[in-house]
Amino acid sequence: MNHILKKIKINNYTYLFFLLCFFCGYIKNIIIIYFICLFHEFGHVFFIKLYNYEILSIEIFPFGGYTSINKRINTSIKKDIIIALGGIINQLILLIITYIFKNNINTLTYNLIVYYNLIIIVFNMLPIIPLDGNKIIHYLLDYFFPFQLSYILNYMISIIFLIIFIIINIIFKTDNYFILLFLICKLVLDIKNYKYIKYRFIIERYTNEINFKKIDNHTKNIKELRREVYHYFKKNNKYINEKEIIKNYLNKNRPL
Repeated sequence: MNHILKKIKINNYTYLFFLLCFFCGYIKNIIIIYFICLFHEFGHVFFIKLYNYEILSIEIFPFGGYTSINKRINTSIKKDIIIALGGIINQLILLIITYIFKNNINTLTYNLIVYYNLIIIVFNMLPIIPLDGNKIIHYLLDYFFPFQLSYILNYMISIIFLIIFIIINIIFKTDNYFILLFLICKLVLDIKNYKYIKYRFIIERYTNEINFKKIDNHTKNIKELRREVYHYFKKNNKYINEKEIIKNYLNKNRPL
């Protein structure tokens, strides 16, 4: 447990946000929100540790947390979905616990815990990068589509829902400018890192012996590579394994 606690990092802007809330008289609200956020992140942590992945950091931002994992891209899609759902599962458990001890909690405190819990669940399930809802959508796309196409479709979904979220905020004048700025920056950064992620996905398949249960004998292009599937390329009535194709591809398209 101490090892995990050492991984927690508080973003500098979070300290500033906490200080502003303190002077504005929202100290109780902010303590409840950050407690829920931590409880949410420990939901991810539980499944990350269960699957023996390495936790790099648990960073707390002004409007939520983010747990970074050191793992290969070419791992179980099912496990990735469960890890992404871990935070929401923990929050639902917290709602149940809160309800059980309802009579022992101040009414105002109870209402705040339920309200913020539900708001954070709904917000996290939005299919916008880097929220959990987007991760779940992305992993489902990985299951049905090639890796590169999955990424492109995921960007399109994220952009569409971000635009909708911005329009809703404008219509209802919610003034969530910092949240919107955070989401926009994360989306732009993710798009910028796409080339690196694409090469990492391909290099992993070349340098590691991964146990793929599914085999595709009709692959024609390296862009068709999918997670959890081993590919054979058919050329001149001969089948060439994906490692040979990847080797030739990397020789011609070095990222550096």
